[in-house]
Amino acid sequence: MLKYIDSTLRKFRSCFSREASFHWFVIIILGLMVRSDHLGATTSVMRALSLPARCYEKCNHFFRSDAWSLEFIRLAWVQVVRHVAPLIRYNGKVVLVGDGVKQSKEARRMPAVKKLHQESENNSKAAYIFGHLFGAVGILMGTSQKWFCLPLFINLQDGVKAIFRWNKKEDASRQESHVVQMIDQGFATAKTFGNTLLLLDRYFLSIPALKRLNELHQSEETQMHLVTKAKKSAVAYEHPPAKKKGRGRPRKKGKAIKLMTLFSTHAD
Repeated sequence: MLKYIDSTLRKFRSCFSREASFHWFVIIILGLMVRSDHLGATTSVMRALSLPARCYEKCNHFFRSDAWSLEFIRLAWVQVVRHVAPLIRYNGKVVLVGDGVKQSKEARRMPAVKKLHQESENNSKAAYIFGHLFGAVGILMGTSQKWFCLPLFINLQDGVKAIFRWNKKEDASRQESHVVQMIDQGFATAKTFGNTLLLLDRYFLSIPALKRLNELHQSEETQMHLVTKAKKSAVAYEHPPAKKKGRGRPRKKGKAIKLMTLFSTHAD
């Protein structure tokens, strides 16, 4: 097992311009793997590896270092998964899974903390919380007896628009809505794995998401098919009348039809 972990971590060496930064990367990854608590990233790693107190500041400096880029590490991780993991394929396509999670936070002045609405049928969850909204994309792997979702990417996707506006060089996609960012993340991963299926719940089925998906398909050769569930409130419109009666501008839409009613009115 140790040889396998060592060979895997060595594939990330090219992501770091300094040897010391790479050594701290290995230390932190191993600490996150063996830690028994989640009471802070740095302190839990320190306790798990029994590091001396003088390493606390050095560990914190690693996260602010310019010797590495999170984007390069993410791309390297995707390449490792592509070559090593036993991926599940459906009709030759890998299967991605995307979702968002809301994590409550006690601090009101913490960056990216905002008031969030929780849409859940669980009575134990509050309707509104103050916290972070994360978006994550994973990939299905395993055997026919057991499947797993291996995480590929996760980041904060709400409450950070003002922060990213400070840096004019920052990618404009990070300022998009949570739904659009999820489509961008899935498509960025699909560029590595080829044609893919992206599984999302019905919350992400919206007009901005479909527009962004069409734009990406027109600009790239990679194809990503979205698999989700239609909302019961989805509405379609008939064509407007050919001739207009009376004064005023012509109608742009015809009669509204709820798609759910078609299963009973046009069941045959």
